[in-house]
Order: sequence, then structure tokens, then C-alpha cells
Amino acid sequence: MTKPPSTTGQKIEHALEKALDPFATALKRATRAPGSEPAPTTQAPAAAGKPGLALSPLAVPFPTIPPIGGVEIATARAGFYKHERDDLVVFRFARGTSCAGVFTRHKIGSAPVDWCKKQLGSAEGGKDVRALVVNAGCANAFTGKAGADAARRTASEVAKRFGCRQRDVMLASTGVIGVVLDEKKIIAKLPEIENGLDADAWARAGRGIMTTDTFPKGSYAEAEIEGYKVRIAGIAKGSGMIAPDMATMLAFIVTDADIHPNVLQALLGLHVRTTFNSVTVDGDTSTNDTALLFATGTSGAPRIGRVGDRRLKSFSAALDRVMLDLAHQLVRDGEGATKFVKVTVDGAASPASARKLAKSIADSPLVKTAIAGQDANWGRVVMAVGKTEEPVDRDHLAIWFGPHEAAVDGAPSPTYDEAKMTAYMENPEIDITVDVGSGRASATVWTCDLTKGYIEINGDYRS
Repeated sequence: MTKPPSTTGQKIEHALEKALDPFATALKRATRAPGSEPAPTTQAPAAAGKPGLALSPLAVPFPTIPPIGGVEIATARAGFYKHERDDLVVFRFARGTSCAGVFTRHKIGSAPVDWCKKQLGSAEGGKDVRALVVNAGCANAFTGKAGADAARRTASEVAKRFGCRQRDVMLASTGVIGVVLDEKKIIAKLPEIENGLDADAWARAGRGIMTTDTFPKGSYAEAEIEGYKVRIAGIAKGSGMIAPDMATMLAFIVTDADIHPNVLQALLGLHVRTTFNSVTVDGDTSTNDTALLFATGTSGAPRIGRVGDRRLKSFSAALDRVMLDLAHQLVRDGEGATKFVKVTVDGAASPASARKLAKSIADSPLVKTAIAGQDANWGRVVMAVGKTEEPVDRDHLAIWFGPHEAAVDGAPSPTYDEAKMTAYMENPEIDITVDVGSGRASATVWTCDLTKGYIEINGDYRS
């Protein structure tokens, strides 16, 4: 018997997922179909957020993102980094903008995470959000009352500048943990920010939130609601400390659709599980993981106020596409990564079991280092599967690297060809598929390899 959702948010998410059936599966297939990713431009990736980092060999260009009605963006150099770069990004939204968010479940959440959760969790939370302030270079996490006060003062000053309540200002930070945010650096830049607000600044915003990222991450899609075109645009940052739990390091998505906050929350909760929560770089969850979704309501499309409204079909698919694209880019920019790896587990006893098995493989340092060395060491995959204590039928276990069978029926495959397998492992994108023979459930997780570059980047992260 299925346990009923226990919270209002879970009930909303459950209702939307149920209402979107039977086409939910079809939408997922469409999301992963060839050509479903937003078309890249020829624009070259920006310089690294931190000097000296080589551009990821898996980098993709920042897409063309047109202005989204009801949002303006500005960036500035507040000085959280020693080197010359923008490290402050501010979004200003039209009146009546809806907002939803998912956040880290880390036990030591940051001050900006606490702030956003409090505001969005209030009775009128998410119904008229007017601004988002993001800084890079200081996480403002594990900073106690001083950090909370700095976050509040930041929201208060931005609210005065934009003529709204401080509760209508969302906050996000990324950078070094244990350093209190110097909000004066942000406040001093607000006149410059206000004068620099521009509807066409998505690429600058993508660069402004980078830390050890080597390229800015953006995505764009369009959908229809009752014949009206609606736009969806998003940016994200993340390169290390990526094993999201409810969200990713930082992701901000804006649409000009007119959608009630409860519906936005349900959509975000529905899609985060198979996008941001299905990628991992190093198995570490950040204190600051935040994903925020804003709806400005300027497209002219009718307002969607009911969870499960079937007019959301096209929008839901497009949102999923944007979120998955951003999640994949996080993996492509994994610190020191040279391989983009898709891990699929089939034949599991339950979806939860399949997910746990896939993450065990994707998070295994031994599996990831073997991939870095272009070694199809399927024995390490067996290790990662068996250590989970999930139901596995050893005598029916099968493993493939791409189209090549490595093991079948719990033993080395009789058709195993070392030369073909070695040639396959030279590809920049690797698929690992495991059938554990215990049921019919499946799950997919995306990860990257683990190289010396990861150690080099994190060995001097604070310098």
C-alpha cells in the first residue's frame, strides 16, 4: 500500500504527478530524445570564474536567451574575489511575480537558504517576489547570527531600493563556508546595479555566479499555454560539492507564464528528482543548494492556479528540458572532469532501490577513477552494486559499457572483447548500464570521472 503524502507540498506534488499521467512517461522520453537540448550558439565560453582553471573539455556554449518579460538583470563587482570579475548578480521582477524553491537538506544550511525557506514558507510566501540577490565568493554558511543578520540587512536594503517588502527579496550565496557575508559590499553596489538593469543580461548573470566553474551554464525553451507562447530561461552554477539533495548548488529559472506559487512548487518538486537530484560530481551535498523558479505572468497566457491543470502539459515538458539541460552542464563542468557518464540501473526491486544503486555506482571513486583511466573495470561496478545492500540477484546480474556486454548472468560475458571495450572507453561520453535482476524498476544518474584535476582544484580552493 502506498503511503500518502504527509505534507501540503508533498500532496501538491503528488497531485500534479498523478494529473500529468499518462503522458508523464512520454514527456520524459521526449526530454531525452536526440535534439531535445536547446540549440547552442557559436559563442565561445567565458573565461573561468577562478584564474588558472582550464576550460572543461566537455564545455558547451552558452545559448542565445532572449529577454523574458517581467525580469531585468544587472551584475557588478562587489569585491568578494581578489581578481577582477563580477561576483554580484541581481534580478528585479515585475509586480505579482510568483516564486517557488527547493533547497538543500544539509543539516547546516546557509543563512540565505534559511532566509528563502522562511519567506517562501509563510502564508503569503511566493506570491509577489520582486528581487533575487546572488553573490559568489562567500557562502555565508556556518556563520551563526552574524550571517543571518547580514542576509536580513541585504534584503532590507534591496527592498528599499526596489520599493518592496524585504520578504519579497530572495537571496543566494556561493563560495567559502565559514565566512560572514560583508553586506556592505553589496549595498555599496546597489546604485550601479539599479542603473545597469537590463532585460538582455543572461550571459553576464551566468558568468557572475561562477566559482570554480569553467563555463557559464544557461538553458532556454519555449512552450504553449492555450495558444500563447511562453518562455523559460535558466542559469546554474556548480562544479564541485555536487550531490544535490532537493536542489543543485545554485539554479535560477524564470518564465513569463502566469502560474500560482503552489503550482510552481509542485512542478519544481516533480522535475527536480530526475534532473538536479540525479546528477553527482563528488558525492558531497552543499550547505547552499538552492533552486528557485519565478513566473512573471507577462506572456498574456491565462493564469494557471490549479495543480494538475492539463494546460501545463507543454510547459511541464519544457521546464523539465531546461532543468535537465542545466543539470547535465553541472556534470560536464565537474572539477577536473574529462568524461560525461550516464549510469542506468534496470531490473531493480523499486524506483528508490534503482536510484540508490545508480548513485552508488556514480559516486564510487574506484569506478570514477577507472573511467578516467579509460579502463572498463566492470569489477568495480559489481563492487558498487553489492555494497548498497539493495536487492540484487547475483546470478542474473548483467553489465554493459555502451553497446558492449561486460558481464551476463552473474559472470564475465562470453562475448567480451577487450579491444572493443578499450576503444569505447576513449569516448568523451560513456554509458554504463546494469541489470540487477530483482524487479522491473529503473533509474538514471549522470556523473563524471575523477581525475588529478579534482585534487588540484580543491587543494587550494581558498587561495
